[in-house]
Amino acid sequence: MKTIEIIVSPTGQAQVETKGFTGSSCRQASELIELALGRRTGEQLTSEFHQTQSQQQNVQQIT
Repeated sequence: MKTIEIIVSPTGQAQVETKGFTGSSCRQASELIELALGRRTGEQLTSEFHQTQSQQQNVQQIT
Protein backbone atom coordinates (compact mmCIF):
# COMPACT_ATOMS: atom_id res chain seq x y z
CA MET A 1 0.00 0.00 0.00
CA LYS A 2 1.31 3.44 -0.91
CA THR A 3 1.25 6.01 1.90
CA ILE A 4 2.63 9.46 2.59
CA GLU A 5 3.28 10.22 6.25
CA ILE A 6 3.84 13.75 7.55
CA ILE A 7 5.54 14.00 10.94
CA VAL A 8 5.58 17.36 12.72
CA SER A 9 7.97 17.79 15.66
CA PRO A 10 7.15 19.90 18.74
CA THR A 11 9.40 22.61 17.27
CA GLY A 12 7.32 22.74 14.09
CA GLN A 13 9.78 20.96 11.81
CA ALA A 14 7.96 18.73 9.31
CA GLN A 15 9.19 15.45 7.85
CA VAL A 16 7.58 13.74 4.86
CA GLU A 17 7.99 9.97 4.52
CA THR A 18 6.73 7.94 1.58
CA LYS A 19 6.17 4.19 1.82
CA GLY A 20 5.31 1.63 -0.83
CA PHE A 21 6.60 3.66 -3.78
CA THR A 22 9.35 2.45 -6.11
CA GLY A 23 11.88 4.56 -7.93
CA SER A 24 11.30 8.28 -8.24
CA SER A 25 7.50 7.95 -8.03
CA CYS A 26 7.82 8.86 -4.34
CA ARG A 27 9.16 12.28 -5.30
CA GLN A 28 6.27 12.88 -7.69
CA ALA A 29 3.72 11.81 -5.07
CA SER A 30 5.10 14.05 -2.32
CA GLU A 31 6.02 17.06 -4.47
CA LEU A 32 2.95 19.19 -3.73
CA ILE A 33 3.09 18.44 -0.01
CA GLU A 34 6.75 19.44 0.12
CA LEU A 35 6.02 22.67 -1.74
CA ALA A 36 3.25 23.51 0.71
CA LEU A 37 5.49 22.84 3.72
CA GLY A 38 8.35 25.04 2.52
CA ARG A 39 12.02 24.61 1.76
CA ARG A 40 13.54 21.12 1.80
CA THR A 41 16.47 20.86 4.20
CA GLY A 42 17.47 17.27 3.52
CA GLU A 43 16.61 14.01 1.82
CA GLN A 44 17.21 10.39 2.78
CA LEU A 45 16.60 7.80 0.06
CA THR A 46 15.41 4.33 1.02
CA SER A 47 16.05 1.00 -0.66
CA GLU A 48 12.58 1.29 -2.24
CA PHE A 49 13.83 4.32 -4.17
CA HIS A 50 16.48 2.19 -5.86
CA GLN A 51 14.06 -0.62 -6.81
CA THR A 52 12.57 -0.85 -10.26
CA GLN A 53 8.86 -1.42 -10.79
CA SER A 54 9.42 -5.06 -11.87
CA GLN A 55 11.42 -5.85 -8.71
CA GLN A 56 8.58 -4.47 -6.56
CA GLN A 57 5.98 -6.54 -8.40
CA ASN A 58 8.00 -9.72 -7.81
CA VAL A 59 8.16 -9.02 -4.07
CA GLN A 60 4.41 -8.42 -3.89
CA GLN A 61 3.61 -11.66 -5.72
CA ILE A 62 5.74 -13.74 -3.36
CA THR A 63 4.28 -12.34 -0.13
